[in-house]
Amino acid sequence: MLLQQYKCFGSSAASKIQRNPLFSSLDSRDVSYFKEILGEKNVIEDKERLETANTDWMHKYKGSSKLMLLPKNTQEVSQILQYCDSRRLAVVPQGGNTGLVGGSVPVFDEVIINVGLMNKVLAFDEVSGVLVCEAGCILENLATFLDTKGFIMPLDLGAKGSCHIGGNVSTNAGGLRLIRYGSLHGTVLGLEAVTANGNVLDMLGTLRKDNTGYDLKHLFIGSEGSLGIVTKVSILTQPKLSSVNLAFIACKDYLSCQKLLVEAKRNLGEILSAFEFLDNNSMDLVLNHLDGVRNPVSCSENFYILIETTGSDETNDREKLEAFLLKSLEKGLVSDGVIAQDINQASSFWRIREGITEALQKAGAVYKYDLSLPVEEIYNIVNDLRGKLGDLANVMGYGHLGDGNLHLNISAAEYNDKLLGLIEPYVYEWTSKHRGSISAEHGLGVMKANEIFYSKSPETVALMASIKKLLDPKGILNPYKVLPHSLFSH
Repeated sequence: MLLQQYKCFGSSAASKIQRNPLFSSLDSRDVSYFKEILGEKNVIEDKERLETANTDWMHKYKGSSKLMLLPKNTQEVSQILQYCDSRRLAVVPQGGNTGLVGGSVPVFDEVIINVGLMNKVLAFDEVSGVLVCEAGCILENLATFLDTKGFIMPLDLGAKGSCHIGGNVSTNAGGLRLIRYGSLHGTVLGLEAVTANGNVLDMLGTLRKDNTGYDLKHLFIGSEGSLGIVTKVSILTQPKLSSVNLAFIACKDYLSCQKLLVEAKRNLGEILSAFEFLDNNSMDLVLNHLDGVRNPVSCSENFYILIETTGSDETNDREKLEAFLLKSLEKGLVSDGVIAQDINQASSFWRIREGITEALQKAGAVYKYDLSLPVEEIYNIVNDLRGKLGDLANVMGYGHLGDGNLHLNISAAEYNDKLLGLIEPYVYEWTSKHRGSISAEHGLGVMKANEIFYSKSPETVALMASIKKLLDPKGILNPYKVLPHSLFSH
């Protein structure tokens, strides 16, 4: 018996979704067909493996799929989708399953299409730096491959050891170095995608400039698998520069953080590659829950900043960062600061920032919000929510300050409806009122599909829905996500 209603932890938005009755249910003939085209071993019915594939890595979202398919190439993805579309079987594309909004796991019994076997580097041009690869390539593996060629990926995330480039593109992942290299809308030069009816769209261009009509690849960047499954990507990578420096800085208040950002852009502009921040609540959490982590600076402060520079002149770049730090100390913008002396120290600094998510997991239940806001407003929502929740939860803010991206996290002993009712829709209303975005880089998934109107006008959402209906008329691709659930109920 299929669950007809979906309930998850951590979001009121996703708590009541009805299964679309127009979708078919899987039967033995379907499984037999998939075994014919994929081979027995790439059609997964094993309960243990399905348990993992049905659950997101934060254990907030859980589906009830009875089947996972592992295609080895684009042609197999095409055959799968053509069949599923003809049978009206709903599907969910899956990569590394590292998402935070329930976008990569089934809501009900959707067939899981995992592209993990499609993990080949297809081409690399050492003159232009253009990399062409399959969607199942793990981000860290691509970074390692490029390192041997003297290049780096323009994208770097905490989940790089398990996330796939196809998923990164499908969610328009942001990451730690967007301030330097821009978003995937700029660095992805082309892609190949398979639409719901099995059509393969070859948009795998490698040119920096191509002004021939509509640039359709952008529809698939950030559409979370709701318009098609990305199977190949061409991406512009950057030469690896010899000089990388990292400073860990303590600031007494948020105004100082803002001023420091302005000064960093002005004084370190051409070498600035990351500007990250975390508050003292985030720091305390990491120190308490992760082994071997210590505060690099001598004082305990309200805010901490990581500034990374990347350039080609080691001596000049380091002197520039040291002079910037000294000047900031003299101006009173900084309480204390230290520059990493070697790669091990730099890794320990990054461990603090990248370890926050892991520490939150260990601390108990966590409500996560990924917001874009004007930089001057970013920390006001943290303070306002602390005032609203009092002792009920630990509210913390951290993120990509250089990009105006706040990760607002509310940590509690366990999930409960009373706390959730105080958080939502307050966070969304606050963000909308300050003309922010309710999703800066994580996507909407199942968590925020119904909340899209806080960031998009009804006319815009209607146009999105019409594009979805054009490319996926039966609605089989990653249903109940990105767009309001009401659009899928008939």
